[in-house]
Amino acid sequence: MRAGLLALSLLCGSTAAAYGFVGPESCKACHPEAYQKWKQAKHSRAKDSLSPAQQKDARCLTCHSPDEADQQVPHVSCETCHGGGQYYSARYVMRDPELVRLAGLADPSEKACRTCHDASSPSLKAFDFVEKLKLIDHWSAERERRKAARPTPKKK
Repeated sequence: MRAGLLALSLLCGSTAAAYGFVGPESCKACHPEAYQKWKQAKHSRAKDSLSPAQQKDARCLTCHSPDEADQQVPHVSCETCHGGGQYYSARYVMRDPELVRLAGLADPSEKACRTCHDASSPSLKAFDFVEKLKLIDHWSAERERRKAARPTPKKK
């Protein structure tokens, strides 16, 4: 199975965005804390911040709802940043850090964020990646909970 996914990743390169989306509700099943954090964040309501006219303007939707046209997922969802979960959302894939990356899970970078958070945005204020990343931190609490739930190795 791993060899098949490796071949798939080599054929597809870094086209995680082209993979089919499974939707944020699918992420919620295994990542409830991350889902709740996203749900409370501005990204989950990005399209709602636009006027009715702007909601029809492709220039605005490019950032406020980039996956709606081709994936039918409005706003800025988990997969907007992490890539379509079609191949990596299975539990057995998500449990393997190497396999999940090969299957398309992306770790967003400053460069990825700046595709929208840049000087061409009509209402953008200064964008400090490190500070803004703290505002959308949806991984620290879950990682700590999982770490605490792991059994401690017995000393010999």
